Amino acid sequence: MGIISAIGNSVAENLSSLQQGKCGIGPLEMFQSTFSGKLPVGEIKISNEALKQQLDADEQGIIRGSLLALHAVEEAIASSGLTAEQLSSFDTALIGANTVGGMCQTDEMYHDSKVGLQGSEFISSYDHSVTNMYLQKRFAINGPIDTINTACSSSANAIMYGARLIKSGRAKRAIVGGVDSLAKFTINGFNALHILSPDICTPFDEARKGLNLGEGAAFLVLEREQDAAGKKIYAYLSGYANSTDAFHSSSLSDDGIGPYKAMSDALVAAKLQPSQIDFINAHGTGTENNDRTESIAMLRLFGTVPPFASTKGNTGHTLGAAAAIESIYAILNLTGQELFQGLHFKTPIDGAGLKPVQSYQQMPLTHVMSNSFGFGGNCSSLIFSKA
Repeated sequence: MGIISAIGNSVAENLSSLQQGKCGIGPLEMFQSTFSGKLPVGEIKISNEALKQQLDADEQGIIRGSLLALHAVEEAIASSGLTAEQLSSFDTALIGANTVGGMCQTDEMYHDSKVGLQGSEFISSYDHSVTNMYLQKRFAINGPIDTINTACSSSANAIMYGARLIKSGRAKRAIVGGVDSLAKFTINGFNALHILSPDICTPFDEARKGLNLGEGAAFLVLEREQDAAGKKIYAYLSGYANSTDAFHSSSLSDDGIGPYKAMSDALVAAKLQPSQIDFINAHGTGTENNDRTESIAMLRLFGTVPPFASTKGNTGHTLGAAAAIESIYAILNLTGQELFQGLHFKTPIDGAGLKPVQSYQQMPLTHVMSNSFGFGGNCSSLIFSKA
């Protein structure tokens, strides 16, 4: 596993921050925006220039998303012990997710056009798949490669797709995950939807005002158990499912049909009963629509809802990276047999009455569910089980 987020630059740093209940959400500082000082964000306080130097990445036109992804992938590769030969093998897949792609450099490209330059270095990196193409070249990956954009469920679907490539025999191992960086394009777009909170987000709270955008990257290496002999196995990906309620372009149906079907189908795939889920890393964006519909779906499926919390109060909503980041957090729940508190919660949602975990605690965990529900009603649930 490899990760970089607003609460840490490695798996170990993220774990420590989660255990301490650290919030990485604060003022926007790394670039100028109309909303600087007005809308809190989960920002990684490392400049592009510092990342380039750390990662020895000085290619022309490289975008912040590619730098963050490279940071996470390098940690995942080191953690998994993959060799250069295995990386370049035709049976190693790379499935990455994002929503912004090279559009994060729109302002820079526009600037270059206005000052009379013959083109811009960012034209070649404007493609949505630019990060995966960069990683493919950097690590000489020759196997299946794909980029997925299903909004907030993107990297959950990347993880699922990687697993299916392995199950079908099309790949022996898969590097899966996602990345998104903060950008004016994203902040302006979400602000137009009126779902950004002027305060730090409060998932599952009655007084929630919306989400905080964040940035980050997380990647995992999937292998069959028999191919991972002698390696550190953090967890099993035991179940997964995707559904689409097709209700609205940016909202889930009021009865939570998409989240319900994703969670229930993931349980079927894992051959588990609802009562066997010990903890849920909820999607929990802090928006009016999401938290209510996810609550309704959990109540319908579980009856008595198991302990749950959203880590978006720690990192902000990292969009295409969210599901991969939260998958690593779910795996850390299992490896440490511990629950991390849901930050900033005060009052249960009227009519649902659900309370996320309110303090750090240790407890036996065997199966953890991680939910990711995207725009367009694209809903995905993953289940990780103790190794």
